[in-house]
Amino acid sequence: MSTTGARPRGALERQVLACLAVADHPLTVAEVLAELGGDLAYTTVMTTLTRLHSKGALVREHIGRAYTYTVAGDAQAMGSSVTAQRMRRLLEAGDDRAGVLTRFVAGLRPEDEQLLAALLAATEHPEPR
Repeated sequence: MSTTGARPRGALERQVLACLAVADHPLTVAEVLAELGGDLAYTTVMTTLTRLHSKGALVREHIGRAYTYTVAGDAQAMGSSVTAQRMRRLLEAGDDRAGVLTRFVAGLRPEDEQLLAALLAATEHPEPR
């Protein structure tokens, strides 16, 4: 696969999320396209917005003949959600889940390993509400 002109994986989603996060009102596909510089195809931006909506990262509202889009939560939380979903997809695509998870955990910094252990413990024994 040629890397000429290729965008890093997830870069367009991050750009779209950033564009919507700083907007002071919901944006249409055409407005997002204009904000991104217009060098993309309309359908590329529309597909990206639709995917982000299906992931729960965006809220969409039907206004007239078009949809408008806004970030579903704060931008940092949405970025985390999109990244987590990507990690799950990668994990589910492989055959050796235990091997992948073992190598992942082995490569963590000590503070990240402690955070993961705390998160797993909290999931196993949720505090009563």
